[in-house]
Amino acid sequence: MARGLRFEFEGGPAAVAPLREADAPVSSVMIWKALAAPVTMLATHAMFAGPEIMLNLPEEARTFSATDVPAENQQVIPSAGDVIWFYQAPNLMAGLNDEVWEIGLFYGNGGRIFGPLGWTPCNILASVTEGLDEFADACAAIRISGARRLTLSRTD
Repeated sequence: MARGLRFEFEGGPAAVAPLREADAPVSSVMIWKALAAPVTMLATHAMFAGPEIMLNLPEEARTFSATDVPAENQQVIPSAGDVIWFYQAPNLMAGLNDEVWEIGLFYGNGGRIFGPLGWTPCNILASVTEGLDEFADACAAIRISGARRLTLSRTD
């Protein structure tokens, strides 16, 4: 199996997304290196994008310059299972002073990468190939029940 990402909610379920190294080589390498050690964070549900959970990469995994990640394999209408990379500098958007180091996972079709600043093309760096159905149900539940802890790690 190709190198990839494993998304696992506390208590399950999990999903596996091989990296799209040929399509997004720089994004894939930077995220792969950043996940040398698994990270656990809160998964929140997107407000504008539709069926997406969002993970803000924690400080300990910010091992690269976010501004050095080029635009590659970008899309504004992702498919179910697509994993995106998005960076937003501090103060870019009114009312949001913090940096955003987002890894997003679209768990269903009908998503769009659209927010308060409009259409926002993002790098698609992986796509889920294992466990999407059960994982999608858990993602959709976040919309009602609120944020949930998730561990993001590497597969090889």
